[in-house]
Amino acid sequence: MKIKRNSDVLKSTLDLSKKKILDVGSGEGHLTRMMTEEGGEVIGLECTARQLEKAMSYNKVGNETYVDAVAQSLPFEDQSFDIIIFFNSLHHIPVDDQFTALCEAARVLKSKGYIYISEPIAEGPHFELLKPIDDETFVRAKAYEVIKRFEEAGLNWITEEVYNHPVRRKSFEEMRDKLTGPNPEREKIFVEQDAQLRESFKQLGQHEDGFTYFDQPTRMNLLQK
Repeated sequence: MKIKRNSDVLKSTLDLSKKKILDVGSGEGHLTRMMTEEGGEVIGLECTARQLEKAMSYNKVGNETYVDAVAQSLPFEDQSFDIIIFFNSLHHIPVDDQFTALCEAARVLKSKGYIYISEPIAEGPHFELLKPIDDETFVRAKAYEVIKRFEEAGLNWITEEVYNHPVRRKSFEEMRDKLTGPNPEREKIFVEQDAQLRESFKQLGQHEDGFTYFDQPTRMNLLQK
């Protein structure tokens, strides 16, 4: 499996310049800012207050904005965007709402526009590391089932690519902060399983140049209206 960076796959797949883009589940806004730097007019959509606060704490790189809303009820008019991104976010939507979210994305997408979906596959060292914290086997499988219902949402299948994106962490503490930011309830798990999680971090990771890397098989799907 080829090693690729998520951002490189996105930039090699789509021309972001001068496109109106919706980043669904934008978290701390890293992808929103990157796409803005690539010339996109980007709106980050996020429903978690802590993540929105963090995103807006960064210096703006352009005209990016953030909206507090959920994917299954987008506050935008029909055919508003050239590109819609679900980056590691579709499986975080409640299972019963995932298909609604895909249909909502299709509704606000312009004709010939693209929906870009990047999802981690439930396998590999990074998945095994996080499994005791939040076993996402079921929700990730359901998200892929929803993607394969593209025709029901009025979309066309363009391409699929599977690759390995190694997740880089500075330290165990950085990982803990990243995972508890959007989900404060995980803090209790980290306290209760601290020793076991630290050992897994050590054993499953590849330690190099002051960082620890965890292989994460990833699937990219590109759909078009």
